[in-house]
Amino acid sequence: MQMGLDFTLVADAEDLVAGVDEVGRGPLCGAVVTAAVILDPNRPILGLNDSKKLTEARREKLYDEICEKALSWCIARAEVEEIDELNILHATMLAMQRAIEGLHITPKLAMIDGNRCPKLAMPAEAVVKGDSKVPAIAAASILAKVSRDREMAAFELIYPGYGIGGHKGYPTPVHLEALARLGPTPIHRRSFAPVRLAYEAREGLIES
Repeated sequence: MQMGLDFTLVADAEDLVAGVDEVGRGPLCGAVVTAAVILDPNRPILGLNDSKKLTEARREKLYDEICEKALSWCIARAEVEEIDELNILHATMLAMQRAIEGLHITPKLAMIDGNRCPKLAMPAEAVVKGDSKVPAIAAASILAKVSRDREMAAFELIYPGYGIGGHKGYPTPVHLEALARLGPTPIHRRSFAPVRLAYEAREGLIES
């Protein structure tokens, strides 16, 4: 878990809102990564938007600016083992809880991207397409995506041949072909059908 805090004095902590978002629900491998961000109204960040609508270079630049200027931020995750044990929805909610709980400042309200909210100690509001509407959610989406993309780039070196650095674990034709040819890695999610089928196919080859 990564956390950050700007110890700027806040005039009215009761007005603080945290934005929360996730990245990595759909991929066949790797953790689901979440982030929670409380922005500082006195230190605006220009260009915040849904991370998927930004270039990689722009996301990287905004990542550093968010970490520097936000009043508080936290990047959290649910591991592959937790995804397989709980299912992806519950693992995502758990990772969101961890992100909020990792903030050094308790917000009055948590605004969650999507249509579901995790159980939290403070009021929460789900905002569909919130990463395009709420700056704090957009900031959270950027932190989560950059963090996960960096991890996928590292996995590309550890598990060559799958193209993980390119597709980020999503079920692209390249990924599915590699999965069938090379078999699953320890970072693949066994609870996801293509991975489960790949395991079963390899077990069948071993038995035969």
